[in-house]
Amino acid sequence: MNLRHDPIYPSRRSPILAENIVSTSQPLATQAGISILQQGGNAVDAAIATAATLTIVEPTGCGLGSDAFCILWDGKELHGLNASGRAPANWTPERFTEGMPQHGWDSVTVPGAVSAWVTLSQRFGKLDLSTLLAPAIRYAEEGFIVSPVVGAAWAKGAEILKDQPGFAETFMPNGRAPRAGERFRNPGAARTLRAIAETNGKAFYEGEIAEEIAAFAKSNGGAMTVSDLASHRNDWCGTISHNFDNVELHEIPPNGQGIAALMALGILEHTNIRNYEPDDLTAVHLQIEAIKLAYRDLDAYVADRDHMKDIDEDDLLNTAYLKSRAALIDINKAQDFEAGAPKTGGTVLLNVGDSSGMMVSFIQSNYSGFGSGVVVPGTGISMQNRGFGFTNKQGHPNQVAPGKRPFHTIIPGFAMKNGKPLMAFGMMGGPIQAQGHVQLLLRTQLWDQDPQVAADAPRWRMVEGLEVACEPTMSKSLIDGLVRLGHKITVEAPDNAFGFGGAQIVQRFESGGYAAGSDPRKDGQAAGF
Repeated sequence: MNLRHDPIYPSRRSPILAENIVSTSQPLATQAGISILQQGGNAVDAAIATAATLTIVEPTGCGLGSDAFCILWDGKELHGLNASGRAPANWTPERFTEGMPQHGWDSVTVPGAVSAWVTLSQRFGKLDLSTLLAPAIRYAEEGFIVSPVVGAAWAKGAEILKDQPGFAETFMPNGRAPRAGERFRNPGAARTLRAIAETNGKAFYEGEIAEEIAAFAKSNGGAMTVSDLASHRNDWCGTISHNFDNVELHEIPPNGQGIAALMALGILEHTNIRNYEPDDLTAVHLQIEAIKLAYRDLDAYVADRDHMKDIDEDDLLNTAYLKSRAALIDINKAQDFEAGAPKTGGTVLLNVGDSSGMMVSFIQSNYSGFGSGVVVPGTGISMQNRGFGFTNKQGHPNQVAPGKRPFHTIIPGFAMKNGKPLMAFGMMGGPIQAQGHVQLLLRTQLWDQDPQVAADAPRWRMVEGLEVACEPTMSKSLIDGLVRLGHKITVEAPDNAFGFGGAQIVQRFESGGYAAGSDPRKDGQAAGF
């Protein structure tokens, strides 16, 4: 691995180099993971401790009611875990005749993050769950000092969600969101975390906590029951992958959007992008067009894997099909593509690597900010709003149905090279995630940028049609060039809408040890020893 640390972006940091490393979007969570590694835990232990701590110190992106996915290298092989939840048994299309709500109980599917922690700990962990959750319990009980980016997001979220059941009681002490620099406590979350640790998660899905969740749902018109929670299960789903030159990108199979990153890479494989530098006009144009093609098919065909009957992942990743899609790109003009015919006839991310070579890419999310806005009183559990990811379009593979997983935006990323683990990485931020995976992979692998430079670099985000959002740090000449090609460009600050994500990257040296970068758009930190 080359470490190309070009002074061409506003990078204020060098990558972190160490034999054991944790990179995530909030420093207190990073340090929780480091402390577990120093106690003899492995990368999975550190990932669980970090993820649990993030539910407390960055509640604007995740919570105890989140969903989660994981890709990990155990030292011998790669594993993929889908810990996303399913729709309650009473969710029929008839319940949602006016569309899928973004907030409230009718946006809440069964939360899976807690089950991910338990499953990973039982199969790969070394330390007990009580040890792993101790840092999160301490911050919940004793409080933590709110960080700047989290504080700003908290204020925005509170304004939108203040009237949702239980929200203000937990997340608006003194009638407002806590500001950066103020201490926040969540004793209900400490109680829930202890119950999770003492019962290996059973209290959350079958016991007292499950009963409180179901009772609060019932009292507020929600459909979720103890039976819905108890029937939750994770899937060791493996990964799907695609090569770009000698690097293999791995993603979690649908119901997530990771397949779009693979499709875009497969399309770019059949272009001349290798002839350009990372911020050349043609290189950026080709990436945008490839992403647009991939996302058109994503919207049309991707859903719960068990419900993709007519078009499946093999059809979408077929080499001949991707080559035919690449042929549609005009190097001199932006286009608004339609979905193809593959068959003929805001989230937190963390990455960990330990000295044994175990590497983890783990992501958990509420979906939009605090999620549904529903917070179960006395538990600190903020419920995600992944149900908003369904559609109620008749016949669509992602149409809402009982016991079905919704389409998911959150995706962990992992890269392999010559059969060996290369990079655990990813990006939070809703629809930018698959787009971000492509940008990060190309910057680090095709153009040899080090993880911190790749995280710092200006980003773009395909929005809809010909619309593309760009960061203000992108050069004016590049933006002007994109406009000339027909892209409809808006320049946005990084915290607008879904923004430009929050990248975390841990890349392995062939000789052992890692280089890590953490996104400056967040409060994050990469640290190691």
